Amino acid sequence: MLYRALRPLLFALDPERAHGLSLKSLDVLARLGIASLAATSAPRVPVRVMGLDFPNPVGLAAGLDKDGRHIDGLGALGFGFLEIGAVTPRAQPGNARPRLFRLPEADALINRLGFNNDGVDALTENIRRSSYRGVLGVNVGKNSDTPNERAADDYIACLRKVYPFASFVTANVSSPNTKDLRALQHASRLDALLAALAAERDSLSKQYGKRLPLAVKVAPDLDEPGIEAIADRVAARGIDAVIATNTTASREGVEHLPASGESGGLSGAPLKALATAVIAKLRRRLPANVAVIGVGGIASAADAREKLDAGASLVQLYTALVYRGPGLVGEIVRGLATAR
Repeated sequence: MLYRALRPLLFALDPERAHGLSLKSLDVLARLGIASLAATSAPRVPVRVMGLDFPNPVGLAAGLDKDGRHIDGLGALGFGFLEIGAVTPRAQPGNARPRLFRLPEADALINRLGFNNDGVDALTENIRRSSYRGVLGVNVGKNSDTPNERAADDYIACLRKVYPFASFVTANVSSPNTKDLRALQHASRLDALLAALAAERDSLSKQYGKRLPLAVKVAPDLDEPGIEAIADRVAARGIDAVIATNTTASREGVEHLPASGESGGLSGAPLKALATAVIAKLRRRLPANVAVIGVGGIASAADAREKLDAGASLVQLYTALVYRGPGLVGEIVRGLATAR
């Protein structure tokens, strides 16, 4: 109710500025110990995935809190888990502004942020300072000036840094906003990257006495052979989950809207069917012990249930929070609990 009243004021601002202001406001509420007042209650709907226990299957998607600055506030909103990042080894500014655009007629966003973040050392320090003790995923990528031939070095550098703090780590090879990043999804390159990450995980698990689940985040714009190749490489390399999906380069269904001509990835309602189709194809191809995490166009409990029915074990939100506000988290969890 409160967010509905505030939304017109936020939507009068530049989207990136409104995003920052919303998170800073949440931080203030968290410091006062009342961040939960911005949300609605979420019942327990426990699920075990990747060897981890989640209080409910509704998580925050990566991208909303790239540097882990807002973990405590976001953790009070009823999510079953948070995923922060994407983070790179070195700080980088991302692409030039403006780089975030609303398509309110379609409940959608276009972003070309480009992995803007303060670097992995800043992120780990933010995690260290937080009081959140729930399931925390960290999404990692490569710096924009790192050639694909050396991409594994960046992913491994991030994995080493976040290993003591994360509950799971996601290799982001599917953002459309870093040049040639999606080429890392091609079978041979992906196999080499996943093999390197799995080998490093094995080494780190001995060092820290815990095995950290690994996930890979894929694009929605893959053809059937591409999806099958990714599933096969994931299974072969002992990766624990696939997150499906990232944003889309497609503009189908929004071509008539003014912002549709902006470059970047499209998220929100127009992505829903495309992401669900990828989830279903992955689930059919992957072995049962590899989880699928569904993201893309979820704005209701029915949308979340659709992803779960297609084969996802967990779901994640981002764009719908911009349009519906933080109360959406509890609303979806309650809807899933009722449907059990």
